Amino acid sequence: MKDRRTAHPRPRPRPRPRTGWDAVRPWLVRAGIAAAVGVAYFLLPLDHLGPQRPVLSWVLFALLLAVVAVLLLRQIRHVLLDRPDSRPGVVISLLIVLSVHVFSATYYALAKSPGEFSGLHTRIDALYFTVVTLATVGYGDITPHGQAARVVAILQITYSFVFLTAAATALTTRMRDMVVRRPERGGRSR
Repeated sequence: MKDRRTAHPRPRPRPRPRTGWDAVRPWLVRAGIAAAVGVAYFLLPLDHLGPQRPVLSWVLFALLLAVVAVLLLRQIRHVLLDRPDSRPGVVISLLIVLSVHVFSATYYALAKSPGEFSGLHTRIDALYFTVVTLATVGYGDITPHGQAARVVAILQITYSFVFLTAAATALTTRMRDMVVRRPERGGRSR
């Protein structure tokens, strides 16, 4: 009887090259889901959160961030384990879009409390502030003044450093590995 650890691993099935619709479909799916997240952000009743329901607001914020973090970590693990059946390019990019919208919704809800923000009045303002904070640009036209707004800004910066940077690094690693493997496959088949 052979020990499983010493048995030869099964060769990975070669993915077939994507052409036509197969090459376009993943991009359309990504764009569709990202658009759905954006539309949901503008349609969800965020005006009922914030000072009207502070406990619910903080619980939803923490829960959504935790779920996105766990899903990002799972995708990072798939990349590190080199799982061929995973699609981190699709999932990681969508989770990053989702995390941006979670922070935007939180900023928008916080802006309903007097004194939390200067210059943040609309959902577009909240989305803009989130992207500016994520990009570490900081124009200064929207500023957090309240303690809760500053805590969320600190959380966003920390979250971006830890989770989004790790996810982007994993995605880059996966893409680099795919590019490196492609010439190897071409050399073997000749």
